[in-house]
Amino acid sequence: MHPEILDYNERQETDHRKVCDLLAREIDRALPESENKIWHRHPVWFLDGNPTVGYSRQKPGIRLMFWSGADFDEEALNVVGKKFKDASIFYNHPDEVDTSDLRRWLEKARKIRWDYKNLIRKGRLERVES
Repeated sequence: MHPEILDYNERQETDHRKVCDLLAREIDRALPESENKIWHRHPVWFLDGNPTVGYSRQKPGIRLMFWSGADFDEEALNVVGKKFKDASIFYNHPDEVDTSDLRRWLEKARKIRWDYKNLIRKGRLERVES
């Protein structure tokens, strides 16, 4: 895992740090081929150059976001945007993280992807064939 992500996690309050550490371990385990780094000041994992999953600290808690999550058909993921395909969930304590849900979402994140890296060049969002 990228050292900056470890540093990001360490800077969080105790329960939030535990959530971040748990999420990072599960994401790394499920997407070992991904590149991970701090992107726009938050930990993000990329598949083939496309942002796939990440988390950030916000007022309601740690937000776990899937860039293509709106297409996962998962009730627990709150679809946030209409323009993009993102969906997310908030956590404040590691006990709130259902790892079987998380693992299922990460598997879907591998299969259901949109091409964000070429969005500006193409002017539209297209599905990535997996």
